[in-house]
Amino acid sequence: MFVGIDCGTQSTKVIIFEVATGQVISRGQASHDLITAEDGTREQHPSWWIDALSKALSIALDNEAVDASVIKGIGVSGQQHGLVVLDKKDQVIRPAKLWCDTSTHRENAQLIEQVGGNHAMYQQIGTQLKTGYTASKLLWLKEQESENFAKIESILLPHDYINFWLTGEKTTEAGDASGTGYFDIRNKRWSQTVLGAIDDSTSLIDKLPRIIDAHQGAGVLCAKSAAVLGLKAGIIVASGGGDNMMGAIGTGNVEQGVITISLGTSGTVAATSETFLGDESGQIASFCNSTNHWLPLICTMNLTNVTGSVQQLTNVTNSNFDTMLAKSTLGAAGLMMLPFFNGERTPDLPQAKGSLQGISGQNLTTENLCRAAVEGVSFGLKYGYQLLQQKGLAAQQIRLIGGGSNSLQWRQIIADMLNVPVVVPKESEAAALGAALQAQWSYQIANNNSTSLADICDNGVKFLLGSKLEPKLSNATLYDELFMEYQAQKFKLY
Repeated sequence: MFVGIDCGTQSTKVIIFEVATGQVISRGQASHDLITAEDGTREQHPSWWIDALSKALSIALDNEAVDASVIKGIGVSGQQHGLVVLDKKDQVIRPAKLWCDTSTHRENAQLIEQVGGNHAMYQQIGTQLKTGYTASKLLWLKEQESENFAKIESILLPHDYINFWLTGEKTTEAGDASGTGYFDIRNKRWSQTVLGAIDDSTSLIDKLPRIIDAHQGAGVLCAKSAAVLGLKAGIIVASGGGDNMMGAIGTGNVEQGVITISLGTSGTVAATSETFLGDESGQIASFCNSTNHWLPLICTMNLTNVTGSVQQLTNVTNSNFDTMLAKSTLGAAGLMMLPFFNGERTPDLPQAKGSLQGISGQNLTTENLCRAAVEGVSFGLKYGYQLLQQKGLAAQQIRLIGGGSNSLQWRQIIADMLNVPVVVPKESEAAALGAALQAQWSYQIANNNSTSLADICDNGVKFLLGSKLEPKLSNATLYDELFMEYQAQKFKLY
């Protein structure tokens, strides 16, 4: 058995995966608090993650199907881009700034300028620097809390910190490191230039964790943490990674030809690539993955936040949502939504606002409004998918995760719109499952077992019966025409 941990923004989720059956046999969850402020501050105390991990694992272990003595490894998935800083005594200096913290937007712009502009930044790290990445958080700390900055002995990401608590070792891997903004994604090494632009008075690179390969163990579970968790000391702790990277593994997206799309509050479209695929425009985040390859992905800022708002407005429940979509027809009788409720990241339209177009006295119905919302946000995913296609990453199959994947009608819309078969993994906690499967991979390599990660995923990634949907060619053609209209309206306004 292997433990998969997913430390997200809202909670920590734990699953226990059994190799013999290829099934998740137990699970637990515990929530986190969030520190917020009007300036965009979003922070958490790392101790909250450890407390939640302990509670969630305790729930998962309290199951007669689980034999803790045969648990052989642990994998950790973490929310990306966070900043955890430790002092000389390995104590946390201040709360961690999270991926969704936008209080550092001025420092982000300043750092890009100090490196020499967007082109120079791209040359250094292989992608464009975004406010959410870790680099601007470090510069913010230097300028806003200089006393805390001066105390820094170690700089970690959230999943790095959890691995450190588990093992006593400070390590990271290329996938999660890709989201720091001071990691060279092409060559998989720290960027001394960016780190020097943050602070040239000290060697920040010496304060960063050791970079290990994805298949390597970060260490073994130390006695102190084993006692807290109720597990055996000495079991392997895998390298782990960021939630997008672990989610890819948890959907079996470890070889080219498969694309994972997440229909969550925001949307992601992610593919595996055996080579680095740069995109200086910054629309594709050309991250590394946690399988020693790369995970080019795009992110849209609006998905179930849009459909949820429409449901709330129209009093449509989740159980009735599919019915509303089925009552409407392709194109929502001419109703088109530009769903930029939170601005947009791909393409980069941070100040964009949403709009509803094509309204008539006949088409402004609840069912058409629901469908216009789904089609509008899905067009954003189609735009991202086309960016990956242009890089040679066309999909033979799309694997859908996130809350939106529960909608049969939405799944068919994605299949038709992208003209690719879709399927839904059985395990909804893809990141936690991916962490467990990576732990199995790490354990087997450490024990001279040559089983590939793809074979491990074949055993562990199951799909919901009847969830596979084929695209309807006539619908795909109509959606191509509507997409051209959507693009024209989007760029006319913005």
